[in-house]
Amino acid sequence: MQLGYSLCPNDTFIFYALTHGKVDAPVDIEEVLQDVETLNRWAMQGRLPLTKISYAAYGHLRDEYVALRAGGALGRGVGPLLIAKEPRQLAGARIAHPGGHTTAFLLLSLLLRGTDFQPLQMRYDRIMAAVAGGEADVGLIIHESRFTYRQHGLLKLLDLGEWWESQTGLPLPLGAILARRDLGGEVLRGLNDAVRASLEYAYAHPEEPREYIRRYASELSDEVSEAHIRTYVNEYSLDVSAEGERAVAELLARGEKAGLLPRSDAALFCC
Repeated sequence: MQLGYSLCPNDTFIFYALTHGKVDAPVDIEEVLQDVETLNRWAMQGRLPLTKISYAAYGHLRDEYVALRAGGALGRGVGPLLIAKEPRQLAGARIAHPGGHTTAFLLLSLLLRGTDFQPLQMRYDRIMAAVAGGEADVGLIIHESRFTYRQHGLLKLLDLGEWWESQTGLPLPLGAILARRDLGGEVLRGLNDAVRASLEYAYAHPEEPREYIRRYASELSDEVSEAHIRTYVNEYSLDVSAEGERAVAELLARGEKAGLLPRSDAALFCC
């Protein structure tokens, strides 16, 4: 079975053991690494049976896919950042963003609802250079960019994670591991257990995945990669928890209320 996830250190850390035969799984797993917006688009096409996805994209797929409890990215202090070369208003700005189905763009759309701005979609790792070079006025950055934007001479305008937490009091849901609902309960439970076991293995053997992480994060220093993992891999990655479930439900409900996501009564988590 193909499993799609990003090249970012948090995902390669979590899934190293699962894709290298270090833990048991109910089926053979084949890795497929892509940026998150590509995975979002592929999920819309039903291309992969098991995949990392933005929670915003999950809002469009709840009838076909279900989220595993393990392996996701959710927490406090993990939010996307709005950055620019100098302080400025967001109204009327050309805002570079990492994709229309990302949680980052859903948060931006909720924040700026009723405000005119010009969205410019591009791969997440091009955004800082686009802002620094004047191609965009503002950048909406995710992943490791939150640790490196100052190196590009950029400053933070707003932390959308802090905004979300101030609005809801809940942690911010970023991404989940989705599996096709038609795989059935037994396989879904086995996959969830395997993903959790893979993360537990990485915690127990933190040096072992290091070369695998470096392979796909070759432009990042070990220090940035480790900071990335500490930020995005946490207790919610082992199990989303009741609080995490409330956060996901709140994000999707706000998207529905704003007319940005379709309604669905399907259960959010499988097991």
